[in-house]
Amino acid sequence: MINLKSPVALALAGSMALGACTVPASDPNAPPVPAGQNTQQGALVGAGVGALAGALSKGDGNRGDAALIGAVIGSAVGAGIGYSLDRQEADLRNQLGNDNVTIVNTGDRLIVSLPQDILFATDSFAIRSDLQTDLRTVASNLRQYPQSTIQVIGHTDSDGDAAYNQRLSERRAGAVRDVLINAGVSSARVRSIGRGESQPVASNLSADGKAQNRRVEIVILPNA
Repeated sequence: MINLKSPVALALAGSMALGACTVPASDPNAPPVPAGQNTQQGALVGAGVGALAGALSKGDGNRGDAALIGAVIGSAVGAGIGYSLDRQEADLRNQLGNDNVTIVNTGDRLIVSLPQDILFATDSFAIRSDLQTDLRTVASNLRQYPQSTIQVIGHTDSDGDAAYNQRLSERRAGAVRDVLINAGVSSARVRSIGRGESQPVASNLSADGKAQNRRVEIVILPNA
């Protein structure tokens, strides 16, 4: 049984408390995170994870010391990730300058959300030529910050056949992935995924909700 005042328990409590406050990754209406908060959150979450890993790697007699060492290392790594994400987010906002593109910083990833209505014509997966400029800007930012992997995730509303929507979301995600790769992002970093209509962020009962659900998300995941 873990002592409630032990380093392991304290670190885990902090990690869980912060995790409960994390903004959902796919929420495009999330408020901006105050400057520096992601650095602090990353440090605390890293400390919790590091403490747990350190404690589990040692026998009962050495778990306290191992947890403290793990917490220090994890805190440094987590703070570095949070700080890097804050910088990358600021640079990306300045480089894009497009109010139609939403950027959410959750503290452990960046989610760049592009409404499908500005990327594609209805039932098409050919990216509009004027929007390819924005995608090339994102690609330039990804090259500037190479220590990450990228998931390109396509989403649709619930209109039409679910199987058709799934295929369309896959093709649209793949089209965005191809633009990023053609703009110089390593193909080894980028994976395209189709979610179809399975992960709405708004109600499909209204036109506005459907428009929010039709989107492509570029999820930037820092390497630990």
